[in-house]
Amino acid sequence: MAWVFVWFVWFVDILKGACGAQGRDEMTYETIIVAEAHPGLVVITFNRPEVANALSSQMGRDLLDAWSRLRADEALRCVILAGAGKHFQAGADLKERNGMTDEAWAEQHRLFEAMIRAQLACPVPVIAAVQGAAMGGGCEMSLACDFTYAAESARFGLPEAGLGIMPGLGGTQLLTRAVGPRRALEIMITAAPFAAQQALDWGLVSAVTPPEALMDTVLGVAAQIASRAPLSVRGLKRVVHGGLDLDLKQAMDLELTVYNELFRTEDRREGVASFNEKRTPAFRGQ
Repeated sequence: MAWVFVWFVWFVDILKGACGAQGRDEMTYETIIVAEAHPGLVVITFNRPEVANALSSQMGRDLLDAWSRLRADEALRCVILAGAGKHFQAGADLKERNGMTDEAWAEQHRLFEAMIRAQLACPVPVIAAVQGAAMGGGCEMSLACDFTYAAESARFGLPEAGLGIMPGLGGTQLLTRAVGPRRALEIMITAAPFAAQQALDWGLVSAVTPPEALMDTVLGVAAQIASRAPLSVRGLKRVVHGGLDLDLKQAMDLELTVYNELFRTEDRREGVASFNEKRTPAFRGQ
């Protein structure tokens, strides 16, 4: 398929760029690829295309390490989460789980819990670029992103009720926050997959694109985010997510706390000066 070739060419290009990326060349993993597409713009790619990028224990360890390292990266501006090959991610590797003892299953899930919490703790926007299947844990990882763009071929689903379990990587709560309790419950108890257009109609994705345009679209959005004042972007993510757990007064107090931090920054001075001087601002995250 033509779009697979386009994806491959783009993927090779970002890998070439990553070879010289300062501070990222040590982030080499078995099951994912971490590459810097532009300064401060990082792409994490699930890299088990032969099994639809299924989530294995090793992938959980790799993602936990990557998210933990990126969290401390002050130069980070935006992260894109994507999948190599035809699919985003098909969920947990059920072949690996086949025959697991209850103790082994619980130990693996503790790893996955730490992994998803590390993703949620990322201080900059995380965008999912979904093509093909985003099922089970893959769907939950897209929900744990700040927003999602999907190819027309994308299919989402939380099939756990058909396997004798339920979503356990935040899916029950993240989905409910995204689409409301009635729709969320219907999606999870029917365990039926749904198409990209349905996800768009329900507010789960920001836009649906032709497959060959997906990464260009997401890279464009990420580049736009990376051009904004980085402290403002981080502050907005902190306030929006932090405010969800507070009442209105407390949430507005949090907003004012961050606002008062921002107007004292060099970036605020640069933003106002560049506007008046009719030039592009040079934000430094200070």
